[in-house]
Amino acid sequence: MNEDATYFWTKDVDGHTRIGFTKAAHEALGEVKYAELPEVGDKVSQKQAFLSVEATKAVSEFNCPISGKVAAINPALAKDFSVLNSEVDGEAWLIDVE
Repeated sequence: MNEDATYFWTKDVDGHTRIGFTKAAHEALGEVKYAELPEVGDKVSQKQAFLSVEATKAVSEFNCPISGKVAAINPALAKDFSVLNSEVDGEAWLIDVE
């Protein structure tokens, strides 16, 4: 997929930038089954791959919308990737970057 800019929202949360899926991402991917994310402490770079997702409609790699160091990963993802299927604003977040 090459629509990375429209597939993520960013929001300031406690001095970090939180990155999550937009409604456009949900529509393009379908139900997320698995996601491979960077780890806390990893550096991510704008326009460089940082996320791989396996979903019902596609297996895709996404480029990061910003550069920085991963400060946190959504703790809900440690147990279940279905949280990424939520279209409720703010719930389908992936990582925080500092």
